[in-house]
Amino acid sequence: MAKENSFDIVSKTDYAEVTNALNQTAKEVSQRFDFKGSKASAELVGKDLVLAAEDETRLRNMNDILQSKMIKRGISLKALDYQKIEPAAGGSVRQTVKIQQGIPTEKAKEIVKFIKDAKLKVQASIQGESVRVSGKDRDTLQDVIAKLKAKDFGIDMKFDNYRSS
Repeated sequence: MAKENSFDIVSKTDYAEVTNALNQTAKEVSQRFDFKGSKASAELVGKDLVLAAEDETRLRNMNDILQSKMIKRGISLKALDYQKIEPAAGGSVRQTVKIQQGIPTEKAKEIVKFIKDAKLKVQASIQGESVRVSGKDRDTLQDVIAKLKAKDFGIDMKFDNYRSS
């Protein structure tokens, strides 16, 4: 009986780590000299981040702090989708940052097409917000993972749920 091995390609962001990175950012912003007397803030609203500051320069500086904290917490910057900077009350500016959860359908189709074009003996199928790759040979699955890591799809990809049955 032939064994079937499989793994899932997912895109998940740990919101507990996002909250920790936000808290560290708020602490550093409150202590930095260039933010003295500033009303700069970074907060989690629903599933999105909202960054606010008096001007675009402070917003950019705060964003740099946030990104460094996220990297230290193990959150990929590819999971962040920056929206355009918009004016807010009192001459300040605001930017919404969407956090990616799940692989969008068009990216999932692109991943499946890439795997099929690689001409390896595996099957790839879209399972909701993840992609399942299955095949008989574990080494072939490892090759698929290596090829996917080498290509940049512009999203944060993790490989989990590796099974042998």
